[in-house]
Amino acid sequence: MLANFLGKSKPINFIILLSVFICLFLLEILPLHLAQNFQLKLVFEITGLVALFLLLFFFYNFVISKNNLTFDNSYSFFIFTVLLAFFLPTIKNHNALIIILLYILFLRKIYSLKSSKKILQKLFDGGFWLSILFILEPFTAMFGILIYAAIILHQKPVINSLIAPLVGFACPLIVYATYCFWFDKLYVFTNLFYFNTFKSLVFYSENNFYWIIILIITFSLVSIIMKSPKTLSVNNSFKKSWLLLLVNFTIALFFTLLIPNKNGSEMLFLLFPASVISANGIEMIKNNIIKDVVLSLLIICLVVFLFIL
Repeated sequence: MLANFLGKSKPINFIILLSVFICLFLLEILPLHLAQNFQLKLVFEITGLVALFLLLFFFYNFVISKNNLTFDNSYSFFIFTVLLAFFLPTIKNHNALIIILLYILFLRKIYSLKSSKKILQKLFDGGFWLSILFILEPFTAMFGILIYAAIILHQKPVINSLIAPLVGFACPLIVYATYCFWFDKLYVFTNLFYFNTFKSLVFYSENNFYWIIILIITFSLVSIIMKSPKTLSVNNSFKKSWLLLLVNFTIALFFTLLIPNKNGSEMLFLLFPASVISANGIEMIKNNIIKDVVLSLLIICLVVFLFIL
């Protein structure tokens, strides 16, 4: 049933999945707020969070469809929605959602490099979005590797294409440094370049988040094993996008494990590459019954995590 429903990319699929997610979000956040005195500020806060979710889902779907990262189906959007729902207890603030939205906007420029239009502008924009991410979370500088991986895979590396991301990256940094200097807070800017050392993964075990990491890695690795032989045997644009997805997933995994100040939201960086990779793996399954079992397993894991663990 799920396989048939998600087998085609239709607007109704987007609307239903988004509606279910918003309902889960409201069920998660409303009891906490209803226990407090009613305040107009809370209404605006919840409305702002819902608006950020809408933007996040819109740009996610745009990147997938615009760059043909999957076939014409809704598997990736379903997987992304389910995986994001795992983090409902964590993403109750605007900061985490804004960072992930900026991350998706950054990826939008990176994956669009498969097209030869406005290459320098895309590379500049990619560096620009990454710079803003860096100001908010310095460890995201790791994703600079993804920019140059995209250049190598999709475009011919020339001096202009190599410099454009650096120029884009420098622009917000110069503005931010000027702001800090003007208000005599230059130490805030310089602290961006002092990286704390890796501590431990105790946070994940204490909060049961290690189950999510195991789930994401397992689904992704199985999908990579299923999809890669056929994809890498053909020399086309999707092969390059697939390799870029693998680089994206690897960087996001290292980012999640190495970032010192863990709160759970860092795992959201895994969701884009993991959902697209997993969707491509599900596409390789010919039997709809097996697809239904796999997709249902994701829902069961979500219910267990949210309501039992």
